[in-house]
Amino acid sequence: MKKINHRTRIVILTVMMTVLLVAVYALGAMIPDRAVAGSFLNASKPPSWEHPFGTDALGRDLLMRTLKGLAVSMTIGLCASLISAGIAVLVGIGAAIGSSHVDGVINWLIDLVMGVPHTVLVILISFAMGRGLKGLLIGIAATHWCSLARLIRGEVLQLRSQQYVAISRKLGKSGGWILVHHLLPHLIPQFFVGLILMFPHAILHEASVSFLGFGLSPEEPAIGIILSESMRYLSTGMWWSAVLPGLTLVLLVLLMDQIGEYLRKILDPYTAQE
Repeated sequence: MKKINHRTRIVILTVMMTVLLVAVYALGAMIPDRAVAGSFLNASKPPSWEHPFGTDALGRDLLMRTLKGLAVSMTIGLCASLISAGIAVLVGIGAAIGSSHVDGVINWLIDLVMGVPHTVLVILISFAMGRGLKGLLIGIAATHWCSLARLIRGEVLQLRSQQYVAISRKLGKSGGWILVHHLLPHLIPQFFVGLILMFPHAILHEASVSFLGFGLSPEEPAIGIILSESMRYLSTGMWWSAVLPGLTLVLLVLLMDQIGEYLRKILDPYTAQE
């Protein structure tokens, strides 16, 4: 029997984890609103076969609410990550191919954004934009692009010094042609890896800001809202209302982070042949 090499094993694990992630999202997105409706006859019940995560103080099934909340959080995290990764690519390329003044201003802006704690900055931006979904989305998208932008900038500076780029310039190729044919193909893997690694951070910040009351409205079944509501009842012994949804969120974030690490190993030319 042929032995599976390390790269093939990582590819198989990445596909399996991605399928699991998509299944969790699809399952949560398909849950109807009536499945998370309240019932005072089932209020505050501990975990059981009928309700694996138990019920909250209003009798809502916590497993259904958690899955539906994960779908909401993943949607917000994905949208914010896509916007933020797009900003990072544009800013990184602009810093690398622009003048020294543009590069200095962009680096100063990156230092400024990274110098403020993300949660505090997301809260300030979300509050300034009117809170709710729009404010939260803008806040997360505007604060998670800095690290990827610096990575893109360094990659573009390295690519510009390559011999084939210099030959293209001598052959009369324009800067736009060089960008499309030489730079962007090398930046696409960086974009996708950065996007995947940004995804779990965006979800955690969405949950933390919603938990503090500056994100989504209390009617939304987001994980941050669920954890915020559970704090009122911990003293009554309802440990499951906080522990089980919180543990599910942590496991999901770890799963996405591991997918990002495996994807980086697959796409990184230095580790692709291991």
